[in-house]
Amino acid sequence: MSDAVWVLGAAMTRFGRYPEKDVVDLGSETALQALDDADVRMSDINVLAVGNAYEAMGNNAQRIQKQIGQTGIPAYNVVNACATGATAVRTALLAIKAGEADLGLVIGAERMGKMGLLGGSGKAQPGPKTYRATGRFGSVMGVEGVLGTSLMPGVFAQAGMEYAARNDGVGFEQFVKVAEKNHAHSVLNPLAQYRKRFSIEEIKRDEMISFPNTKLMCCPTGDGAAALVLVSERRLKTMDRTQRRRAVKISASVLTTDPWTESGQSQPDINTLTRNAADQAYDVSGVGPGDLDLVELHDCFATAELVHYDNLRLCEPGGAGEFIDSGAPRRGGRTPVNVSGGLLSKGHPIGATGVANLYELTVHLRDEAGDRQIPGARVGLAHVLGLGSVCSVHILERSSV
Repeated sequence: MSDAVWVLGAAMTRFGRYPEKDVVDLGSETALQALDDADVRMSDINVLAVGNAYEAMGNNAQRIQKQIGQTGIPAYNVVNACATGATAVRTALLAIKAGEADLGLVIGAERMGKMGLLGGSGKAQPGPKTYRATGRFGSVMGVEGVLGTSLMPGVFAQAGMEYAARNDGVGFEQFVKVAEKNHAHSVLNPLAQYRKRFSIEEIKRDEMISFPNTKLMCCPTGDGAAALVLVSERRLKTMDRTQRRRAVKISASVLTTDPWTESGQSQPDINTLTRNAADQAYDVSGVGPGDLDLVELHDCFATAELVHYDNLRLCEPGGAGEFIDSGAPRRGGRTPVNVSGGLLSKGHPIGATGVANLYELTVHLRDEAGDRQIPGARVGLAHVLGLGSVCSVHILERSSV
């Protein structure tokens, strides 16, 4: 296995609505921008990985190649729920670590349009009357809402309420504070889908979707793309000083799925696989939660962000309520979380999200984040969770060149 893998180039579209563009347009444009940012050409790339969750064609990597350069390299089409983009990153990273490539291009792209309020979950699952017994699980009746739920608003509302029931100092007010923070952060991000600040009272009074999450506590669907150029340490050493100075080290890349848990039989367990991924990432990188200068985590709902403070070890066990109350995850706090605005404001085009989180860390670790820059940022963590279930955690570190 080769040495570390580095982010050499990074680019991202603004998330939003692009009715005039398709996935190939979005992916191609951001790929070319990432190549320019890395100061390399498509002819230098040895492996391509494209993450997209909803495009039926299934060959977007090859379609994008026709726009940016058909060089005959291996191309992977990746889908892995909301962790699709992050899994595409890991696909290219593993090819580089295996010594099969020195330079990899990763694209995450999605065109979702207006799919209704689904919290980034995609199309709603059929209701009880439309379930059919397929024989796979021996089901003869619909269990949605009877034994649990697979609808994203319900899953993450339940996760938040279970956490609140177990821990003092957690209630509606703390969940609302998460959304207020992220909407405030988004004002400084020109690439965010929405850039508007809302008061605590405005968030509380908004339409209730699934208690305790109101509409302003749920992420929107949207379109967009992000891309990264990855490079082996061996190849990086041959590059010029500017490229080496701007490169960001990937100190950990971890992917987990659900282990068996009792509670997971009726309600998706969003906690265990996240804790496992975080613990593995800290162990691999040698970085601890106290070393993090910023975190981009999967806040598909406000309740999700709060429980992940605990799952990612950003606070003491059971201390997520105190963590948000203290202002620790705000800009200027101990561990700024989702300074991009998070999924709640930045948006959640599913295939792009995991790559976009790493883009955000990269620009901060380069001191290139503009008005939203976290001063002196040297270490960042990106987390994304896809129900199915899969979790990805990456830790990035600033170059010392």
